[in-house]
Amino acid sequence: MKPTLFRLTTVPLSLDKLLGGQMGFMSTYFDVTGISSDKQYLARIGAKEGIAVYNVEMTRKITPLKDLVAIIKLYKLIKKYKPLIIHTHTPKAGLLGMIAAGLANAPIRLHTVAGMPLMEARGVKRKILNITEWLTYRLATKVYPNSKNLKQFIVDNKFCLPAKLKVIGNGSSNGIDADHFKPNGSTIRKSIELKSELRLTDDNFVFLFVGRLVKDKGIEELVKAFLTIHKQYPHIRLLLVGPFEHELDPLSASCVEQIEINENILSVGFQSDVRPYLMLSNALVFPSYREGFPNVPMQAGCFDLPCIVSDINGCNEIIEDGENGLIIPVKDTVALKVSMERLLTDKLLLLKLKANARRMIVDRYEQRYFWSLLLDEYQELLKNHGTVSQDI
Repeated sequence: MKPTLFRLTTVPLSLDKLLGGQMGFMSTYFDVTGISSDKQYLARIGAKEGIAVYNVEMTRKITPLKDLVAIIKLYKLIKKYKPLIIHTHTPKAGLLGMIAAGLANAPIRLHTVAGMPLMEARGVKRKILNITEWLTYRLATKVYPNSKNLKQFIVDNKFCLPAKLKVIGNGSSNGIDADHFKPNGSTIRKSIELKSELRLTDDNFVFLFVGRLVKDKGIEELVKAFLTIHKQYPHIRLLLVGPFEHELDPLSASCVEQIEINENILSVGFQSDVRPYLMLSNALVFPSYREGFPNVPMQAGCFDLPCIVSDINGCNEIIEDGENGLIIPVKDTVALKVSMERLLTDKLLLLKLKANARRMIVDRYEQRYFWSLLLDEYQELLKNHGTVSQDI
């Protein structure tokens, strides 16, 4: 019999987009169950990955009563199926999953850290988030920051002993499917159609952002920088691919208004397939305040796009300044504007960054290689526990 593996995220979008393909790969060696919220979406993921799924509703906010209900459901699941490995992702699923796993005395309790909301929190909220982060790591038997800088942040803030921490490979939570993120006939045709729909021409230089349209992704600074340089370079466009999130971290009313009324800012909402948008763009701009190890710069790099990113965890490991992109200080609208202008005016720099972009991503973050490293980690943990999958 295969060992049982539970994978938990707060919302199924994380299972789908951040861990896509990984659970299907692991199902060759484990009986995998994906656990998350949103029963219907979760069922689609189960069918796509070929794994069992179980719905446990979790929220991304502080909701004590709902959290307690989720912990009880998770505890019962763990006691019933007795998974040898429980691996959580995202802050709330990590906290609730590790509490339930600890109460159920599950043997191997793993948590991947892929960004921390507490980095931008202040006051009482920061203190609460510090405690929850510390508790999650305390209950885990192993913690996996998905970047080297994030690991150092955890050590510096004394959330966890260094001996419990490990970065898999060069970082990331899932690597990058380089074969999926490259031009093909279908992607090229779709990008041509989109170009026409969006009224873009070959003369336009398209700056692309992919992600949630919220403050801590640097959208306010991006819109301000774009509006400033558009006056001098009227051929440029700003393409925003991602949903507004008005509840957790809303943009200012003036920023939302500019996005909605400015004909040079093209906001297309959430897209299940971002490849055509990468295909028709000239550069990625990703001025986020905090990340773990973001997928978007890796995806953009695979499409030969230079990336402008903030000097934060993950981004400053994926991007090397002057080699495959440009790195700017966090929340610095002027530096963002200058870097965008550099890509518009320095043709030799642009060509160099484009030439390096895909190679530098594939060499370090190819997905199958990452999966094999994670599988090795699981097997080593099982071996130390006295159990090894018979399918290997």
